[in-house]
Amino acid sequence: MIEINPVVEDSEGAVLCMDAKINFDSNSAYHQKKIFDLQDWTQEDERDQDAAKTNLNCIGLDGNIGCLVNGAGLAVAIMDIIKLHGGTPANFLDVSGDATVYRVTEAFKLITSDKKVLAILVNNFGGIMHCDVIAQVIVMAVKDLEIISCGTVTRYTSR
Repeated sequence: MIEINPVVEDSEGAVLCMDAKINFDSNSAYHQKKIFDLQDWTQEDERDQDAAKTNLNCIGLDGNIGCLVNGAGLAVAIMDIIKLHGGTPANFLDVSGDATVYRVTEAFKLITSDKKVLAILVNNFGGIMHCDVIAQVIVMAVKDLEIISCGTVTRYTSR
């Protein structure tokens, strides 16, 4: 994807590109190894770098409510709901449908490494991953990281 923004016209009618960005879909990384090897990781947020090492889809934000979900659409919806109710999301983090104990533990490490995070909202779509599996993985990750919970609210919806 190439984004050119803004484009201006000078007094002589010449059209000039003032800024541009090129983005490669990470799904093509295995086809375009040479291009992806050029990535300058010093330009990336440290949280984004850590997420990439464990194949997590994570983007650090400025809020105080950590988000751990499976599915990008669900992640965006959760961030919207948090904002709608006056909160601010601390991250976009999608563990996807193949979450393992290791990946969820790494996700919690990423979220809890942000000192601004006061709470973590976990939302799992049962159509992507079984709720009992993600619940077991979360319990194991929380125990492993010794995350203390002041209170838990759990709601299960069966179809």
